[in-house]
Amino acid sequence: MSQLPTVPVHLSAAGVSLVLDCSDGRLPAVVHWGAALGELSDAELTALAEADVLPLQPSTPDVAVRLSVVPEAHTGWTGRPGLVGHRDGADWSPAFTVSDVTRTGDVGALQRLVVDAADEVAGLALRIEIEMLVSGLVRLRAAVTNTADGTYTLDDLTVALPVPGRAREVLDFAGRWGKERTPQRHELVVGTHQREGRRGRTGPDAATVLSVGTPGFGFASGEVWGVHVGWSGNHRHHAERVSDGHQVVGGGELLLPGEVRLDRDATYSGPWVYGAYGDGLDAQARRFHDWLRQRPQHPSRPRPMTINVWEAVYFDHDLARLTDLADRAARIGVERFVLDDGWFRGRRDDRAGLGDWFVDEDVWPDGLAPLVDHVRALGMEFGLWFEPEMVNEDSDLAREHPEWIMQADGRLPVRARNQQVLDLAIPAAYEYVLDRLTAVIGEVGVDYVKWDHNRDLVEAGTRGAGAAVHEQTLAAYRLMATLKERFPALEIESCSSGGSRVDLGVIEHTDRVWTSDCIDPLERQQMNRWTMQLLPAEMLGSHIASGTNHTTGRQHTLAFRAGTALYGHLGIEWDLARATEAEERELTEWIDTYKQVRPLLHGGDLVRVDQVDDTQLVYGSVAPDRRQALFFLAVVGRSEVSPRGRTTFRGLDPETRYRVDPLVIGDVPGLEPAPWWSGDRVFSGRALEVVGVQAPMTFPETVVPFRVTAV
Repeated sequence: MSQLPTVPVHLSAAGVSLVLDCSDGRLPAVVHWGAALGELSDAELTALAEADVLPLQPSTPDVAVRLSVVPEAHTGWTGRPGLVGHRDGADWSPAFTVSDVTRTGDVGALQRLVVDAADEVAGLALRIEIEMLVSGLVRLRAAVTNTADGTYTLDDLTVALPVPGRAREVLDFAGRWGKERTPQRHELVVGTHQREGRRGRTGPDAATVLSVGTPGFGFASGEVWGVHVGWSGNHRHHAERVSDGHQVVGGGELLLPGEVRLDRDATYSGPWVYGAYGDGLDAQARRFHDWLRQRPQHPSRPRPMTINVWEAVYFDHDLARLTDLADRAARIGVERFVLDDGWFRGRRDDRAGLGDWFVDEDVWPDGLAPLVDHVRALGMEFGLWFEPEMVNEDSDLAREHPEWIMQADGRLPVRARNQQVLDLAIPAAYEYVLDRLTAVIGEVGVDYVKWDHNRDLVEAGTRGAGAAVHEQTLAAYRLMATLKERFPALEIESCSSGGSRVDLGVIEHTDRVWTSDCIDPLERQQMNRWTMQLLPAEMLGSHIASGTNHTTGRQHTLAFRAGTALYGHLGIEWDLARATEAEERELTEWIDTYKQVRPLLHGGDLVRVDQVDDTQLVYGSVAPDRRQALFFLAVVGRSEVSPRGRTTFRGLDPETRYRVDPLVIGDVPGLEPAPWWSGDRVFSGRALEVVGVQAPMTFPETVVPFRVTAV
């Protein structure tokens, strides 16, 4: 339909309702976002909207404040405004009038609302798109167009969704390199909790999903309302509580000074901002997972068991050593071989060569073909590392085109990892990178690109033209999309010095992320656990480390390293020439197990069990039909009590009886099986969730998987 609605609009899917008041030519305001309301008549929807109007308070505006999804100051709203900009100081507080509302889609399919509005005095047009996805995710974005003469400078365009007053606890994420997505909680108080990402990429400390929920919410219960900004450049997330009781969560792109200046008829479109409601964090996470899995481009074939050679050889590329590594990998069941940094001209360390995307003739006199042919003859796919957005100053490219380096006028930014950023918004620079990647990928038939991005975008501007993170981000997306058009079977991993570009913007163009450069299993227990708040297991690169970890220096058993990595897109990051015969046999068993269970791990529902004892983590995947599950019991520290008590398994069918089989591969230090392991091990789903079973005794830093199968 295309008209101004006279009653509120109700969108619903998968147990979620969104009710929007678009009456009287005003921007849409959310009457309700949360648990499903069922069928509502027009009269009931109207009554619901009327019941949402705030009573007047002393010393406040003489009309009730109305909060739209693009909050407007002219309504009396004193929180963060949705649109911030000006035309040489004028037109700084627009008042939009809606001219058209178009609704498409029905329950069971994508439901979409497009709202067009304008402020003729300010010379601005606004379009708001709101979608209810089949998974129950809500997503929205706004676009502003300059319809008048002169330049309109846009400083900020933010969308926001209200949350009820009972939501008073904030959860989002912090982190650093090698320890991404560290959860943090605090009370939502009057004021604004704002998380800014100014790194030019999503960042290891990104909020990721900023949620506000009822106090004490956990994985299984407690209402949570969260937002995620689907954008890989600078961005903002915020939660806000104002003195009149309004509470919102929202976000958008963070624009640098002067970055978006709109001439007449020019438009700026903000990124999608995703809203995820759930009764418990698992329900919220599954809305993201279900939507990602429903997309046509989501990886549908089994995720190949991968070896990446970085921690095996670093920059020391040698054909004989690499073919030997490929032989060892194929022997234990690896399906994809990835050659990392160091294959191109001048790249003997990280100080030179970046940007010169030609195979190094000194290291590879016959090109990459001998290695690629050997890998393919062993039945494995071939992957290759690139860092297309970066350049070393010590490179032929930088010497030939210093003007292609992003910079503030008159000086280069500080170096990071001895590199600078290549300005892909410059057409010639973009075409150079596209041509070189196309040539290398096409020459040997690369199946998979590990796409790295190893520094923040500091003072990232186009020479002589101002800040340019926005255009750089769009150019990176366009480069990925064009390569996939040219090579339809190509898969791309988003790696950004580990997990610094994990967002729903880059995932539109990639097939998985590298969760972190740190694959110490003790650290990965946390990082995998919380990255799954946004992305499902099949999109998380999860590799088995060497015995002594490259990042932390810790030593762990193979059983802990492999058992931790199993719940993800499994791989190896280890010099297999140093593995013993016993370790090879154990690796083979883990890889065989991965191939058996990956349909369950990569298609099931995430379940994380709320634990009183934080030294014990219980999590896993339950098949959609609830006929099978794989749970993991990870012991990550020493408890103040021993034994720790019962372990519960949630998410099963209460009336179905299940057999529970411990899956013990290799040496689990200190393992003392619980007495029930020797019985018939059959329990109802209700008993497993409510009562549970006694956990085995183990030393810290161990993991035991459990197969749960309906009988």
